[in-house]
Amino acid sequence: MHVSWWAWTLFGIVVLSALAVDVGLFYTSGSRNRELSLRAAAIRSGAWIALSLGFGLGVWAIYGQQAALTYLTAYLLEKSLSVDNIFVFVLIFSYLGIPPALQRGVLLWGVLGALVLRAVLIAAGIFVLNRFHWVVYPFAALIIFAAVRLLWGRQKEREVVAAACSVCSTWVARLIPITPVFHGNRFLVRQERRLVATPLFVALVIVESTDIVFALDSVPAVLAITREPFLVYTSNVFAMLGLRSLYFVLAGAVERLPYLRVGLAAILIFFGARLLLSNIVEFPNHVSLAVIAGALGLSVLASIKWPGPEPA
Repeated sequence: MHVSWWAWTLFGIVVLSALAVDVGLFYTSGSRNRELSLRAAAIRSGAWIALSLGFGLGVWAIYGQQAALTYLTAYLLEKSLSVDNIFVFVLIFSYLGIPPALQRGVLLWGVLGALVLRAVLIAAGIFVLNRFHWVVYPFAALIIFAAVRLLWGRQKEREVVAAACSVCSTWVARLIPITPVFHGNRFLVRQERRLVATPLFVALVIVESTDIVFALDSVPAVLAITREPFLVYTSNVFAMLGLRSLYFVLAGAVERLPYLRVGLAAILIFFGARLLLSNIVEFPNHVSLAVIAGALGLSVLASIKWPGPEPA
């Protein structure tokens, strides 16, 4: 698949235009410090999904059905795994006591930073996989380990987030002085002629650092589908850009879906096996799509039938 510079340019124009609209809505007078309603979040999340699928239709028109199916599989994989981010975001904001109205700014800058990080990790992952075939084994091990973490590491995850979110003793405090007091939507303030971080800055740093962990899971998983940089990065970007709105849609529901993490773990195990066996067995993308849809559907149905406790 040959991707010319104009395809990257078109992708950049689409993303920057959509971001301009989204950020413009965020900075509209009065909305920056207002909590995003469930209805507004659902509309914006739907708009990002529609844009992502529309881009997939463009891939189909230019590069054919197989490329579009690969893009769709990668996009749905990343979109599914991003739900795990939401679990952790809920913990971070809860432990730090970040009001919902201020969470939007943290997530905006967190997602923008994640886009740069994903570009670096995807480029590095494709480079080492193309140069050193044996890397598929540690990459597959990372994916399987992520599945194990989802199944049995929830309590440890809570402990790590709680320690990181202790404003006065967090490792962030070793880098910059921290005040436990909020100063509107500001990340940094000056106090007594020195720069001091607010709890929003702590939240942003922890969100970015946890995304490194998530990327080490999801990037190898998507590379099990394709190593075409254009398809890998565009699917990642569209999945990440819709994460902020998706958070406000699902934040109150994820704790009541106890089997969702089991479904995500099943997806990771499948893609870990797909990467591990890539030279032996070829898994068609429609099979991967069926696995993603089946695992998510069954986990949601199981959670509805046997729901978890109401969140505190």
